[in-house]
Amino acid sequence: MLDIAEELDRWAEQGRDFAVATVVAVGGSAPRQPGAALAVDADGTAIGSVSGGCVEGAVYELCRQALEDGETVLERFGYSDEDAFAVGLTCGGVIDILVTPVRTDGPARPVFATALAAAARGEAAAVARIAEGPAQLRGRALLVRPDGSYDGGFGAHPGLDRTVAAEAGAFLDAGRTGTLEIGEQGSRCGAPLTVLVESSVPAPRMIVFGAIDFASALVRIGKFLGYHVTVCDARPVFATRARFPEADEIVVQWPHEYLERTAVDGRTVLCVLTHDAKFDVPLLKLALRLPVAYVGALGSRRTHLDRGERLRAVGVSELELARLRSPIGLDLGARTPEETALSIAAEIVASRRGGSGVSLTGAHTPIHHDTAALRASRIGSVA
Repeated sequence: MLDIAEELDRWAEQGRDFAVATVVAVGGSAPRQPGAALAVDADGTAIGSVSGGCVEGAVYELCRQALEDGETVLERFGYSDEDAFAVGLTCGGVIDILVTPVRTDGPARPVFATALAAAARGEAAAVARIAEGPAQLRGRALLVRPDGSYDGGFGAHPGLDRTVAAEAGAFLDAGRTGTLEIGEQGSRCGAPLTVLVESSVPAPRMIVFGAIDFASALVRIGKFLGYHVTVCDARPVFATRARFPEADEIVVQWPHEYLERTAVDGRTVLCVLTHDAKFDVPLLKLALRLPVAYVGALGSRRTHLDRGERLRAVGVSELELARLRSPIGLDLGARTPEETALSIAAEIVASRRGGSGVSLTGAHTPIHHDTAALRASRIGSVA
């Protein structure tokens, strides 16, 4: 739901009734991940998507029905062997969809409105809803903030509210959307529960070092991918708003000095396009020791070898050097700035999602990868 927060926030401000269908869990080759949503208002207007087209029609009707009867439902859609184009996922996957009416007379309307407004502003927040459990708990929601405070809840179950708030807070810390299982004793309501937790966190950062012509194209594709993009260069004549109108921030400072003081996290990607040892070496020495998602550096193979020797000379270890993507990007045969930016972006996506970068045609590798397992393995390797 929070992935379409801006549009839903407008609907809430306008006082519209709507129903939202949210992906709770997926199996196999399902096209959308938990948290993906389709919403339908009382006039029949629809926004978002839960399946890339496979089951949109059926989910649309479920939303219309939920608006009429006010009931929250959980529905499973899977592959249909008898008719692959019937209501089912022709790609062979399975998805569970939670459909919740958000009506002005509903108990969870204030919680949804607050959560949507926070997500639309780019603030961190998590929303928890009961996906499976007693009918009286469905349709309610609990909003959790980064400081641990929460609003809403599940009726006369304050113990359950505290339990879910604590668990949802952990999801929010990790920027994760998914389900948690609460046993019968923990639920305090006489039945086990499955809770959907959706986290909304600020956009991940892309920091582009080097205000060159290739950087302009990379800024555009970074914005397209949903990054908060910063351009940093020590040369004020090049680092200008006129040259990078789509960048969120433009910083005129020595790259390593800026990286020392700015905030990064495990989703941040660093693209070093400076192509000059006096900038690259102090910058990469720092960057390769930070817990970021990706560090790539532009240059030829000869430049890469020279850069590696310079980094070893200042104490960078082989393990740290192994994190460096250089020459930056995937082999697409790119020549223009736009093609090079696409090459870099493709490598960033492959790194983030666990892709191999090889052509899917003729390959026998999964189309969708287990990114949660990938993140866990990376955390283990960093530790």
